[in-house]
Amino acid sequence: MSGQAARGMSAPPEVVFSTATDPDRSSAWLPEPLRAAGEQRSQVDAAELHARWNETDGGWAAEIRVEPGPGGGARVRLDLHDGSDGSGLDELAEESLANLADAVADNLTAG
Repeated sequence: MSGQAARGMSAPPEVVFSTATDPDRSSAWLPEPLRAAGEQRSQVDAAELHARWNETDGGWAAEIRVEPGPGGGARVRLDLHDGSDGSGLDELAEESLANLADAVADNLTAG
């Protein structure tokens, strides 16, 4: 099943995307099943501001797309997929984007 969420962020799209795809920062926002996965692979298309993370066994996946938003900010969409009944995935996607927003704010503050 799948779940999805979208939200605006006040940082430029490139900053949001680089924060989301930074291996040192992704553990702060990716859902626990993907963080805990023993083996994970990612596909990053920086030109399209699109990335996907998968467990190598095909269970969990997360896909993020960042687009320009109003006032120089970004619009972020996150799709989660897992092998279960999908219960609670929309809420998990919302929580993950909130965590990403915090990581983006920390990234802007730090540098």
